[in-house]
Amino acid sequence: MTRPLRYSVNVTLDGCCDHHAMVPDEDLHRNAAENLARADALLFGRTTYELMEAGWRWPAPPGARPAWTEPFAATIGAAKKYVVSSTLEQVDWNAELVSGDDLERVVRELKQEPGDGLFTGGVQLPLALAELGLIDEYEVVVHPRVAGHGPTLFAGLSQYVDLELVGRQEFRSGAVAMRYVPTGEVADSPY
Repeated sequence: MTRPLRYSVNVTLDGCCDHHAMVPDEDLHRNAAENLARADALLFGRTTYELMEAGWRWPAPPGARPAWTEPFAATIGAAKKYVVSSTLEQVDWNAELVSGDDLERVVRELKQEPGDGLFTGGVQLPLALAELGLIDEYEVVVHPRVAGHGPTLFAGLSQYVDLELVGRQEFRSGAVAMRYVPTGEVADSPY
């Protein structure tokens, strides 16, 4: 039995995944902390790692972030992290640098280790992981906002990935989290 690789991302109604376009709240941070807690390790690309470290590394200066974000900060701070990068020379914050040169082999090996699961986020690394068929669960949290700009998810994916809805959660903000698993059927993209 392999441990699953789960992917979660926040998007606006028009598909923008720029984190500045989202409206954070306590419910969404609780959901994110619960997602991270379901994983034995996090798998990030350089950009997502640097973004998360800058925003969530402890200790934060007093008043730097709302008190209700602290459970998320504690969860992500304590998590084992693997950082896929060919440009970083070192990482810390409970992280280990892994080469992206053989991404498929590295991720398959991580999935074979005992545990409850792996978690990933971001844009570029998940595109590569989806291309390789390595993501076992997708969670898309759709925010009730139209951004009018990108970036968008999975731009350039070479084939369709058909999914089955396995869970749905509505938040007081109007955001909706939808969880999907791949059906195993893949079709060539017409593009």
